[in-house]
Amino acid sequence: MKQNMNILLVEDNQAIATQIISFLEVHGCTVDYAANGKLGLKLALSHHFDVVILDLNLPDTDGLHVCAEIRKLAEVNIPILMLTARDAFEDKVKGFGNGADDYLTKPFDLRELILRCEALARRPKLHQCSVLSEGELSVDVRAHQVKWKGNHIKTTKVGFTILHKLMQSYPYPVSRSELLQHIWGDEPPESNALKSHIYTLRKSLEGTTNRQILHTISNIGYQLKDLNA
Repeated sequence: MKQNMNILLVEDNQAIATQIISFLEVHGCTVDYAANGKLGLKLALSHHFDVVILDLNLPDTDGLHVCAEIRKLAEVNIPILMLTARDAFEDKVKGFGNGADDYLTKPFDLRELILRCEALARRPKLHQCSVLSEGELSVDVRAHQVKWKGNHIKTTKVGFTILHKLMQSYPYPVSRSELLQHIWGDEPPESNALKSHIYTLRKSLEGTTNRQILHTISNIGYQLKDLNA
């Protein structure tokens, strides 16, 4: 496994979903699950995912519709891998036409599924600018610098990693579990380490911005807000 991915699986077949989730989690992925299109669309629009694995046949709506709605409503371009038992060329044309990035026909090898997810997750990163800017805050990945209105903000190595992740997900929150996985992988430190790093980062940000922009979201995680001066 080359990277820790946050994946949304939208699949109504419980047996298939269980297999996919178990395999992905064993290989270091964090997986959210929806058994219908309505919940899948809600999750896709309210959380950050590296890849959405979307079944074509859903109980409440067509996967094509869900795919099209994600493309229309999402503020970021989420890679979508469509799963289907339909292998006709015309069906694939419809899938790509509605915004799918890749297409995998059932039955499939789970090893191929994760390889395709890795490839899709890499695509946005290939085109990312080295400087992420939102409002008055900017994060320069290459120079490892953080600025507010052009003024430098000093951060620790872990603090910079946290802020970079929050900027990538902005304006959506990032869960505590996702941050732990992103920073420390499968070997997280003792329970209060993340809270301590968040506290230090928040103080550094407030010292320059004179406002609170790093917020704790109860029972969820952390989120950047109020970035426009």
